[in-house]
Amino acid sequence: MGQLFGTDGIRGVANRYPMTCETALNVGRAVTSYFSNGGRRPRIIVGKDTRLSGAMLEYALVSGICSAGGEAVRVGVLPTPGVACLTVLDKADAGVMISASHNPFQDNGIKIFGNDAFKLSDEAEADIEALLGREDHLRDLCASIQDVGGDAVMVDPEERYARFLLSALPAGFGLAGMKLVLDCSNGATFRVAPSVFRRLGADVTPLFIAPDGRNINEGCGSQHPERLAEHVVATGADVGLAFDGDGDRLIAVDDRGGVVTGDQMLAVCGAYLKQKGRLANGLVVSTVMSNIGLAMAFREMGIVHRKTDVGDRHVVREMRRSGAVLGGEDSGHMIFLDRHTTGDGILTALRLLEVIRDSGKPLSRLTQVITVYPQILMNVAVSAKPPIETIPAIAEAVAEVENLLGDQGRVLVRYSGTQPLCRVMIEGPTAEEIRRYCSRITEAVKSAIGE
Repeated sequence: MGQLFGTDGIRGVANRYPMTCETALNVGRAVTSYFSNGGRRPRIIVGKDTRLSGAMLEYALVSGICSAGGEAVRVGVLPTPGVACLTVLDKADAGVMISASHNPFQDNGIKIFGNDAFKLSDEAEADIEALLGREDHLRDLCASIQDVGGDAVMVDPEERYARFLLSALPAGFGLAGMKLVLDCSNGATFRVAPSVFRRLGADVTPLFIAPDGRNINEGCGSQHPERLAEHVVATGADVGLAFDGDGDRLIAVDDRGGVVTGDQMLAVCGAYLKQKGRLANGLVVSTVMSNIGLAMAFREMGIVHRKTDVGDRHVVREMRRSGAVLGGEDSGHMIFLDRHTTGDGILTALRLLEVIRDSGKPLSRLTQVITVYPQILMNVAVSAKPPIETIPAIAEAVAEVENLLGDQGRVLVRYSGTQPLCRVMIEGPTAEEIRRYCSRITEAVKSAIGE
């Protein structure tokens, strides 16, 4: 068995290893065993997004939990941050989300939260993976448990999650008079997001709220905000909000139809929190994928900027270590650690709207605090993932481009943690220049380790 846990849980094509019923069954057993703590019967929250394979994996996972003596509490279709939230509110021992986030419907995945609603540490994932590698042991363990567990369906999980989101807002906050367009990606936010914003008095136009199991993230959501931008312009809306399939990301569209990325939202929210004296320790955390324009903007604002490896779990870890309350990724994962433990697209949207409301400025003006450098990201399918620096042709191509860019740009080459891809990202003075440089490196990757 190869390594199962990537940068965000276990992920793959549904019904193929590792995303099979057998894996889900054993994950249920292993998670139950891990959280049993001296024979106590653990309660485990189980949620999913709208993928066709969600039910298949949910039933297998719940069977595994029950066979190991645990109690499964199913919440149905709910955003990932909702599962994290309810794990704490329900005083459960763990939460499990079945989702492949922004990936196409063919993929699925499993993310695990501890009883504190934080994603598991690397050490905890390694312990669970070790249990998964001992399938005979898991079977023997379950055979010894005659008092098997059961499952229950939580009453009104969406309402409980909605109340949690609304509690993050200042007293009396409302959105009356604001016109919003929501792109729910035919995913986990398709019911709860329109409800939350309508309750605040906004005029809401929801898009992509008819999931059929196959259309999640298909030409919509945070990965494809073009249709949303068209609707914002056509309807004269104040803001457009695009969530991904499991609702932990947000990409916004401003009042002029411009796409607003995670880096831009970090700049807007960082400036606002600093002005209000609410930016703990005067710092913001992002990843190495952040645009160099973000670092320059924070430098001008007098905000300390710290960078981590790619993945919101790394951002959260550094935030907890340094006492930061704001962090995120350019992809739209935003963490407001004073209110939640993980990326939450709806919470991010509410915080962004709070800035717009309180400042009285449109989003297109607020984003002027950051100048975004041209950036290009190309993905190359690879057959293996040896360390980049050990491949001479790739290392030489990278060094050549870095020398050409000098201090006017940067190069980042890394593997995807969830897919067989090598990602090549370049920032620089002009789009034409960086596209040419990026092609040079991707060709080197294809020749050396291409699929």
